[in-house]
Amino acid sequence: MDTADVQVFTAAVTAGSLAGAARQLGVTPMLASRRLAALEASLGVRLLHRTTRSLSLTPEGETFLPFARALVDNEAEAMARLRAETRGAAGLLRVSVPISFGLKFIMPFVPDLLADNPDLKMAVDLNDSLPDLVATGTDLAIRIARLRDSSLIAQKLAANPRTLVASPAYLARRGLPQRVSDLGDHDCLALGNATHWTLVSAEGERHVRLNGRLSCSSIAGCHAASVAGGGVALLSDWYVDEDVAAGRLVKIALADAAPEEIAIWAVYPTNQLVLPKVRVFIAKLRQTLASAGIAGGSS
Repeated sequence: MDTADVQVFTAAVTAGSLAGAARQLGVTPMLASRRLAALEASLGVRLLHRTTRSLSLTPEGETFLPFARALVDNEAEAMARLRAETRGAAGLLRVSVPISFGLKFIMPFVPDLLADNPDLKMAVDLNDSLPDLVATGTDLAIRIARLRDSSLIAQKLAANPRTLVASPAYLARRGLPQRVSDLGDHDCLALGNATHWTLVSAEGERHVRLNGRLSCSSIAGCHAASVAGGGVALLSDWYVDEDVAAGRLVKIALADAAPEEIAIWAVYPTNQLVLPKVRVFIAKLRQTLASAGIAGGSS
């Protein structure tokens, strides 16, 4: 199996056509077609359904795609390591990050990261849910959560304290919650399909059922609704500190419990050797979080 043939396949999927793949790779459309045909012949399966105007993955193509991308990326990494003049990471880095966290901390440093690593490319998926890392060919996901048992490999990057908040107008209208039991009388803004919040007291975990009428698929939506007076939200301190300082939100400290501790995690699809492109990204993110006063952590 020729890596150049595999590269045509991955480029065609990304570009949406063989002509687009040919332009991306700097080859003729005829050569791109021949290379794809050669790859399919060597594998003994059809990878793409293609017409003159469009193409789509076959089931075999969907299965092969993440491995094909890994093969192409690994070759780029190997070449970068072997070139004496290369100083930095290379290849395409696919990262999945939560929307609000990515906009605040990650996207601002991406231009500098790319400038420092001329052979590096990045595809950033802003997504509040965790994708199938293997199926999507994702190299790394950043998640803010209490991670459950998983086949994925996770490394703790930093602590992520959270706070209950609401707008001054909402609290003037509905009153300030004093204890966990008071939350039952408030509009609590749910993230996605969440039905409860987990708080921690001296007696252990307490699960608070969310009785609000509004839920949102994005943390940004819960934040915006809370600022607008829509209810009580449970948000990361880094997200609300500026709003609290400006008087747009008020922190709610309950007498008998506090939000459970969660962390910021780097999540990998396997425990294989972490490639340079992943290492430089993690190093830059750690530096950014430290500059923002967010405490670090260890795996």
